[in-house]
Amino acid sequence: MKRRNLLLGGGAIAALGLTAHSITRGRSYEAAAAEIWAPRARQSMGEFDFLVHHATLAANSHNTQPWMFSGGADAVTIHPDFTRATPAVDPDNHHLFASLGAAAENLSLAASAAGRTSDIAFLADQDVVRIDLGATGAATDPLFDAIVERQCTRSIYDGRQVPAEGLDLITQAAQVPGCSLMLITDKPLMEQVLELIVAANTAQIHDPAFVSELKHWLRFNAGQAVSHRDGLYSACSGNPSLPGWIADLAFGLVFTADAENAKCVDQVRSSAGFAVFFTDRNDAAHWVQAGRSYQRFALTATALGIRHAFLNQPVEVARFRPELAKLLGTGDRRPDLVVRFGYADPMPRSLRRPLGDVIVAA
Repeated sequence: MKRRNLLLGGGAIAALGLTAHSITRGRSYEAAAAEIWAPRARQSMGEFDFLVHHATLAANSHNTQPWMFSGGADAVTIHPDFTRATPAVDPDNHHLFASLGAAAENLSLAASAAGRTSDIAFLADQDVVRIDLGATGAATDPLFDAIVERQCTRSIYDGRQVPAEGLDLITQAAQVPGCSLMLITDKPLMEQVLELIVAANTAQIHDPAFVSELKHWLRFNAGQAVSHRDGLYSACSGNPSLPGWIADLAFGLVFTADAENAKCVDQVRSSAGFAVFFTDRNDAAHWVQAGRSYQRFALTATALGIRHAFLNQPVEVARFRPELAKLLGTGDRRPDLVVRFGYADPMPRSLRRPLGDVIVAA
């Protein structure tokens, strides 16, 4: 659940004697993305694989895909994969568990498309999310179709406002026990939230551990992206692909607080508003609920043609969380996720690992 717009702008590339047109994303990436995000039929892949596949299309921090799946005909269990944790940006694994919640919501929607009822529960003694599958005959949830269309669109939006009926629909869809959604469309208040985003972003960029971890998950060209099938591919943020050796040289030159903050300002001021998610308690069970709430928000927004992307800096840098909560008047509840939304064209899609890499024996 991460926003990084990386990184390598046209000016920096020109300084290196390159242009954005000199390197392309490559057909192999486009083919891989098209295969991953194409609609699937349960009959062609079996029910369990069908459920897991759609679960893996959920949002997740840095696209680390920090999950493993086990189960069978009666239940699916989603396990955290702590080998894919991001301790610099997410030291308490908040984003990791929110990612599991988003995956669980997708899986539940896929179960409805398979004609099954489902019930999601967090098992605190095991740190896993269990989805019990019920009787056949359930109707397909309309949000299911949006799973293969949803993306975090990390670009400049067109500035249009979302109609009131659209705001009402995404608010209603995001209602999950233990989690609340606040929509912010007031421009002066958005500017105040932006100030916190810029301050927290600056703190992150001045943290060597954060920068090192981010760079580890960046994929600078199609070859890297297809080889790993995870991480943050530069083209998904509208940036040119670069050979790894050039990216290594250029990274420190262009990834600066001033440059990244300028991107944040442009992104926020082109957006229609913020969606901020709060949970009643600060524990893993409620972080899972935040992920579920976000996923329902995101799928509903997608169905309405509304784009979104994370700007989580004020919740990732711990000292800014109380300031955000105070600004928004939410008391001592932890702000979990900050998402901007608005209208824009889609961007290239991110990749996912093969199912064989995320399914384990029960």
